[in-house]
Amino acid sequence: MNATTSPAPASTTAALQLKDQLVLVTGGARGLGAAISTAFLEAGARVVINYRNSAQAAAQLAARYPERALAIQADVRDPEQLAALAAAAGAHFGQQITTLINNALVDFSFNGEARSKADELSAEELSAQFAGSVLAPVAAIQAVLPGMRAAGFGRIINIGTNLFQHPVVPYHDYTATKAALLSLTRTFADDLGPSGINVNMVSGGLLRTTDASAATPAEVFDLIASGTPLRRVTTPEELADAVLFFAAPGSRGVTGQNLIVDGGLVKG
Repeated sequence: MNATTSPAPASTTAALQLKDQLVLVTGGARGLGAAISTAFLEAGARVVINYRNSAQAAAQLAARYPERALAIQADVRDPEQLAALAAAAGAHFGQQITTLINNALVDFSFNGEARSKADELSAEELSAQFAGSVLAPVAAIQAVLPGMRAAGFGRIINIGTNLFQHPVVPYHDYTATKAALLSLTRTFADDLGPSGINVNMVSGGLLRTTDASAATPAEVFDLIASGTPLRRVTTPEELADAVLFFAAPGSRGVTGQNLIVDGGLVKG
């Protein structure tokens, strides 16, 4: 070995196949979360379907995959509940959570007419979104980190938005906190990379249709569709496919990235 050649790492943990992963999807019972949970289950993974209020939807989804799905109630804003969830999942499946999808969106509706404009935005609104979209993902990461570090493998995928690149509606609180989550995605990627943990973000635009976007007028969907190269609005299933990419072995060399999945509406 010459003086300019760096030695190879002493060991490299092989990426786990999807079928060998235990995946936690926060807010995994409805809307985009249900699409993500279903995509992982169809790929053969074991999935913890987290919910706060949607007990029936979570139970129905879990019942479709009785050997590989488990519904667990927890408010993602409560670190103690998240720690208990991680412990319960490990006891049930006999393995620790390997893959975390920070998807939960707490008490938010995509209705631009009902959102506060610049001169109305309050500290309370910003604080509420910060609790659900920044503090909660951090707490979820901290709850699953011990298991990931012990395994030398982890995949963390945060759900973001294209709105801070293309702020066409006044979702000030939502957009600001998702921008903060992207920053944490990149700093956590650097912090956790030596432990074999990849951290990435998948950012959608308005999805057609979830519970959160049900209040969006049809003409808004049509306007967005007309501005995309694909001439249609992205579906939850299409975004879920991108999430699977970041969990699959083929993305083992990718971390700290933000993939925008919106039919080409936003570039870069």
